[in-house]
Amino acid sequence: MSDGVNGVNGVDGVHGVNTEWLPWRAATQRALYGPEGFFVRQAPADHFRTSVHASPLFAGAVAELLRRVDTALGTPSALDFVDMGAGRGELAAGVLDALRARDADLLRRVRVHAVERAARPAGLDPRISWTPEPPRGARGLLFANEWLDNVPLDVAVRTPSGETRYLEVRPGDGAERLGAGVDTDDAEWLRRWWPLEPGAGRAEIGRPRDLAWQEAVASLDAGLAVAVDYGHIVASRPEEGTLTGYRGGRQVLPVPDGSCDVTAHVAFDSLPGTARTQRAALRALGVSGARPPLSLASTDPAAYVRRLAAASEAAELLSPASLGTFLWLTTPVTPACAALLD
Repeated sequence: MSDGVNGVNGVDGVHGVNTEWLPWRAATQRALYGPEGFFVRQAPADHFRTSVHASPLFAGAVAELLRRVDTALGTPSALDFVDMGAGRGELAAGVLDALRARDADLLRRVRVHAVERAARPAGLDPRISWTPEPPRGARGLLFANEWLDNVPLDVAVRTPSGETRYLEVRPGDGAERLGAGVDTDDAEWLRRWWPLEPGAGRAEIGRPRDLAWQEAVASLDAGLAVAVDYGHIVASRPEEGTLTGYRGGRQVLPVPDGSCDVTAHVAFDSLPGTARTQRAALRALGVSGARPPLSLASTDPAAYVRRLAAASEAAELLSPASLGTFLWLTTPVTPACAALLD
């Protein structure tokens, strides 16, 4: 990190490096969602793997949660499933596939909405609507899998003199410098949720994510909102933050030039709702990593192989060393939906 600027804002004509300086939130917004942004041009699955891509068991578990919401709402004539940050619609399509296999009645009544800023992918199930914003007045389940970590945020440090200031970044190469002092609202968020000691560490200000989640939940008239992501709580905030990038399946420096994903873990305790690990949530929805009995191998070898493969996929989703440590935040809009994972 540097305190000064070498040169002027703009593009270095000799080296072709973007030399302007922006707060991290503005730089990330443009890098991810601008006209040439990463999520506008790229398919997320080409660069990182989520639980949706790891196994169809994940979509099956979400379909099970949707069925529980349906029951809690009294099996209405129409039930909404809203997939926030839908990528290329993999989760929405997986939930429909799970319902086709197990619940023809709910399949007939469900309305599926994929919320994504990129263009609708070719070949997507026509039953899935494609929209840049969640529908207003939905009744059902809003599910945001690895969406909040890509809501852009600012980064701040506290100087040795005790002043809290934003960090600015140079999009061309990811260099950083000190920017303006943080505003009152962000200072209050930091005081409550990510206190900084003078001259030590850096913080990722999660207030934009709090507001984004409140807006997403407000789109529901009834039902349950769930956010799934990697995250932390105030007692265990990482001293140097979590801001990073992903490209082509590899972790890279978070240079906000549109060439990579720019992401940071979510401060879950600042969000309204109840958080639990993915391991606990999926187990509550019936996902088990138990291996099939060996006797099945002799009586029905094909079934044994299928169940063994499913157990392996479930073990990855539940692993306390990887995907199982993701957090599920449940924010009920309808009181009857408050305990669906208990």
